[in-house]
Amino acid sequence: MGILSSMYTGMSGLQGQGEALSVYSDNLANANTTGFKTSRPEFQDIVAKSLKGLMGGNQIGRGTRLAAVTPLFAQGTLTQTESATDLAISGDGFFVVNGVDGRSFSRNGAFHFDKDGKLINSDGFKVQGFQTDENAKVTSRMGDISVERTVIDAKKTSKADVYMNLDLRANREIQFDPEKPEQTANFATGVTIYDTAGAAHIVTLYFNKTEDNTWTWRAMAKGDEIVGGEPGKQIEQATGTLTFDTDGRLLSSNTDNSSFSFNKGALPDQKIDFNFGLPKELGGAGLQVTSYGTNSEAYKTMQDGYTAGTLSGLSFSDDGMLSAIYSNGETMSMAQMALAKFENGEGLFKLGQNRFRESRLSGLPTIGAPQTGGRGQVIAKSLEASTTDIANEFISLMQAQRNFQANSRTISLADEMMQEVLNLKRG
Repeated sequence: MGILSSMYTGMSGLQGQGEALSVYSDNLANANTTGFKTSRPEFQDIVAKSLKGLMGGNQIGRGTRLAAVTPLFAQGTLTQTESATDLAISGDGFFVVNGVDGRSFSRNGAFHFDKDGKLINSDGFKVQGFQTDENAKVTSRMGDISVERTVIDAKKTSKADVYMNLDLRANREIQFDPEKPEQTANFATGVTIYDTAGAAHIVTLYFNKTEDNTWTWRAMAKGDEIVGGEPGKQIEQATGTLTFDTDGRLLSSNTDNSSFSFNKGALPDQKIDFNFGLPKELGGAGLQVTSYGTNSEAYKTMQDGYTAGTLSGLSFSDDGMLSAIYSNGETMSMAQMALAKFENGEGLFKLGQNRFRESRLSGLPTIGAPQTGGRGQVIAKSLEASTTDIANEFISLMQAQRNFQANSRTISLADEMMQEVLNLKRG
């Protein structure tokens, strides 16, 4: 009887709207859940029979059913925090974490370091990334992101870069006297050098014009810092010549000797390459060190050594690189965050705890570095807020409530009609 079937039709509506209420309630309950993505209930109609078979038309529906609950992977608002290990993804991608139940994926970037120096989430799952080699270069090897080097070893200076101008008008008659280097040099500048033990030394470079467009330089260190040196005197440790063309550009650079023997435990015969730039005779521009008709001046000096240091801070860059900052001012790359991308993110399987796992519908993940292959960028000191819009969810709740009431009215009306049928016998 059609009256009885209409009751079941109304019942399907009640069941469907009840499940929709659960979806909307879950969205509202997770309004403050970091990285949460709202879901949307999707319904399909049910066809019970066709009055004219396969001819089409004249079909009677039998209600509705919940066909799918689709997560909506919209970008959440990024909120700033004060924690250096709080990370947010702006764009496509998921963080990769590893735990007791294997590998999973998340948009929640509320991380911190545990007692072993590993980056974990609030449930103890280890965050995965690309490891670096001994030279701090990122490799393709994936593993737990961790900070293992809390102390960085000292590194001796092997190269010093000098950027300067030597006055073309300088007097070439001045004869250099190692006993009075300051008074007998046309120009002098200092550079900090680190020995093999990591101790810092101030080495002074003295420059003398010997001929037109030709200069001699000497690197001298304090006598009390050199093996066999005398306190109060400067000891020559390196020397060379610079020649310039008529345009004031460096034409050639030669080092005659470079051997530093610092005392107090440092290894002797330390070779230091004083780099004045690629000269023109070797195909360079010859502009790092010039000889123009302006005052001699050192613009900057750089060298590659440093003393030992301890870990003083950590930072993440937009490409997901974790860098350790040490007390000696050096920065070293530790690892690079790995992001997973799926062809169908809506097909991921929810695990709870803000985690997902790949499924047959989502396909396998493609894992790579941030800002590559369509993956988003990683924003440090930020978290991605839930995509729940409370106003929209309340509107959806009211719609579901009205639909539920309408379907319940269908059942009550069908019940009244059934009662009329039963009353026929009495009549």
